[in-house]
Amino acid sequence: MTSISTFCPPRGVEPDSAAAPRLKCYGYLDIETTGLSRQRCDLTVVGVATFRGTEQWVGQLVGEQIRADSVLNLLAGIDEVYTYNGSRFDLPFIRARLGLDLKACLPHTDLMYHCWRRNLKGGLKVVETRLGIRRQLTEVDGYMAVRLWWDYVNNANAQALRTLLDYNKEDVINLHVLREKLDVP
Repeated sequence: MTSISTFCPPRGVEPDSAAAPRLKCYGYLDIETTGLSRQRCDLTVVGVATFRGTEQWVGQLVGEQIRADSVLNLLAGIDEVYTYNGSRFDLPFIRARLGLDLKACLPHTDLMYHCWRRNLKGGLKVVETRLGIRRQLTEVDGYMAVRLWWDYVNNANAQALRTLLDYNKEDVINLHVLREKLDVP
């Protein structure tokens, strides 16, 4: 697996050839949590999909791995981070739990508002369905993600964790598909 530091060069680093333009590194972030309260609930998974040209890389942090420095490492080199409802959920949750203000670190676009401008309202899965974006894990939602986490924690159920990680990975990859369908720069 490619490390993020080699996948996306740090911002401000010029390409090897003066004639070669630097490809934009798009980052897509999604979190899983133990609930909706930033004050009482915990982050369980932080996932980031990075796309550069035709290449993609997905990184995920789980449980104790989730720290401010490790989240910043996942986002290293990206030019802009995209979320769905991230302005109201993901970024404030990360700030409350980790003390990390991602909006101060890099540009952020919340795709939910672009969807609203096109009268695409509802959660990410509803919008995906309306736009014909496919999902493998159709039975998993946010509530099930919480249940999968606790099944992993309480019963050492490795399959529950794999399913949770697959769900998160599908979310971050589908954010890229959504951004392209919406033609958001």
